[in-house]
Amino acid sequence: MDKPSAESVLQHNRRYIPGGISSVNRAIDPAITFLKAEGAYLWDTEGKRYIDYHAGFAPYFLGHNFKTVNMAAAAALNTGESLFGAGPSVSEGRLAELICENVPAVDKITLMNTGSEATSLAIRIGRAITGRQHIIVMQGGYNGNHDELATNVFNTPAEIGPRVSPGEYPLRPLGAGTTLTHNRFTHAVNYNDLESVRYVCRRYPVAALITEPLLQNIGVVKPKPGYLEGLRDLADEFGFLLVFDEVKTGFRHAVGGYSEISGVRPDLVVYGKAVANGFPLAVVGGKAEYMDSIIDPDPARRPFVAGTYNGHPVAVAAAIETVRYLVATKDSLYPRMEKMGAAMEAGILDIFARKGIKACVARQGSAFSFYLMEKPPADLHDIVEGHDFAKDVALRRALIQRGVFFVPIATKQCSLSAAHSDADVQFTLEQFESAVAEVW
Repeated sequence: MDKPSAESVLQHNRRYIPGGISSVNRAIDPAITFLKAEGAYLWDTEGKRYIDYHAGFAPYFLGHNFKTVNMAAAAALNTGESLFGAGPSVSEGRLAELICENVPAVDKITLMNTGSEATSLAIRIGRAITGRQHIIVMQGGYNGNHDELATNVFNTPAEIGPRVSPGEYPLRPLGAGTTLTHNRFTHAVNYNDLESVRYVCRRYPVAALITEPLLQNIGVVKPKPGYLEGLRDLADEFGFLLVFDEVKTGFRHAVGGYSEISGVRPDLVVYGKAVANGFPLAVVGGKAEYMDSIIDPDPARRPFVAGTYNGHPVAVAAAIETVRYLVATKDSLYPRMEKMGAAMEAGILDIFARKGIKACVARQGSAFSFYLMEKPPADLHDIVEGHDFAKDVALRRALIQRGVFFVPIATKQCSLSAAHSDADVQFTLEQFESAVAEVW
């Protein structure tokens, strides 16, 4: 039987699924339907192999279908354990203990299914603790798909205006049907801008500030020296909860996430993606005094937490094996990922330099992004004002033609996995040079 083409799969799905895809941010041009993934590789319907640097939006830090994680998940189906829906679970207690003993930022955790559910709960806890309503988000940061946080991820200068500091930006929801612009509790400021955080705090009773400790939804945007420490100081000064959204950075850059690397402890932290190497599981954790608000004896102060699939035994088994593996190998794994990432960065920079192209690379360990501008960005305005989006996408498409899958969406982070080899990096750089020659 002939294998279906990507276009035929898309047309079939569109009859039953709006747009043919259940998560609209997966829509890409050219359309590709992948049938198989293993380690660092993807295969499409025509049998073509790609080296994958997208990793399903980055959860596959150990690579696709990592054997011991899959075996642990499969074993959970054969033990008789189920989603009992009543009483404590042995497996979720094991995972919680494993995370709390190895992640400095958390005393206690609760399990959820998605990053969006987890960030929503973190904001709810912040409001319950402080008795306040207002929250601060970062221009260019993505913290979930729910009303109050699905805003101001990628905007044009016409939509948000020029850089303002101190100050905030007009809210630009990611889609229709939200109440975001009506409740006026959300305030968007630029990343790396402490004075704008102070500006908002002086005008509104802020319950929480949520941010990726480094922005990884518009590539890789790093904190300036002292920025995260400054957020911690402002949280203490104004009494709001500092929430780190480590759905992307957690476990990928260190077992303790970017908070471990920076030495800045948030009040609450959210993990997802790499914590279960692609299985649907998310974590909300933090200081015991805040997490215990979930069981506050006063219903008026108790944030509601519930979810039929929270702590699902298959996802929990995958997470236990993933975290155990990362803890056992961290002294060799993370240095190896840093070395491989540095080789990729150096190679890309060399190619651009030899071609006389103004460009830079922003990288944290295994995550990297290139920008067609002189230096790495400090905020979204740097990107929208200085980056060549059309050339970016053209280069990614040229790489796809050559068997290297950089998702064809401008500025999107690329992710190395533990399954990548030095030979994969070398091949990628060879194809990168060829693609650059074609585009320029």
